[in-house]
Amino acid sequence: MPSEVRATTVIRQRRLRADARRNRERLLAAARDAFVAHGADAPLDDVARRAGVGIATLYRHFPDRRTLLREVALDLLGRSADEAGAALAEEADAFGALARYMHRALELRIAAVLPEVVGRVQMDDEALRAARRASVERIDRIIATAHGDGSLRPDVASGDVGLLLVRLTRPLPGAFPAEVDNRLAHRHLDVLLDGLRSAAHRGAPLPDPAMTFDDLANMSAQPPQPTGSQPSGDARKEQP
Repeated sequence: MPSEVRATTVIRQRRLRADARRNRERLLAAARDAFVAHGADAPLDDVARRAGVGIATLYRHFPDRRTLLREVALDLLGRSADEAGAALAEEADAFGALARYMHRALELRIAAVLPEVVGRVQMDDEALRAARRASVERIDRIIATAHGDGSLRPDVASGDVGLLLVRLTRPLPGAFPAEVDNRLAHRHLDVLLDGLRSAAHRGAPLPDPAMTFDDLANMSAQPPQPTGSQPSGDARKEQP
């Protein structure tokens, strides 16, 4: 093969690989948005539409829904670990790192999407376990450092951070435009961050439970409890 033809072939292959990477990134971002809006059963046609690609392109990257959910989980856990590590390395103090991480997690909708997908994938998958471990360890390091330097109130646990993000990341009910909803979420996070500072601690401890990320993971592995269950034992006998 002449060198000119070989060079052209290499360039074309690189362009195809770059296009494939871009399509994959667009699909993962679109899946995040679709899962926030419609849950983990969001139509795959909607994911492809949001990504600006055809459904055949989606299936080339993710042959079925389970594969897509797993890759979304891996992508978000990797982003969470990267954001937490960068925040701790680059911010001047640990509380600043915590605030930066939480705002970035809010933008990426990590806490809105992961609860949707984690229950649908096998978390005993070694790659998922390793990705979750890396994310949790880096967030825990931020929290431990902020506790150590006295900037974070001492009764705040790692699970509080995760659950606050879950509460803030879901879209508000009603006809809020997406941009307004996003700006309000960051505004409300700033209000919450003021409450997390050690200066807000006035000696009255937060009520239990103080949960870690491991506690949350163990809870998510349990089957959901019925919400309207009947009282048991003697309590049932007292009912009219």
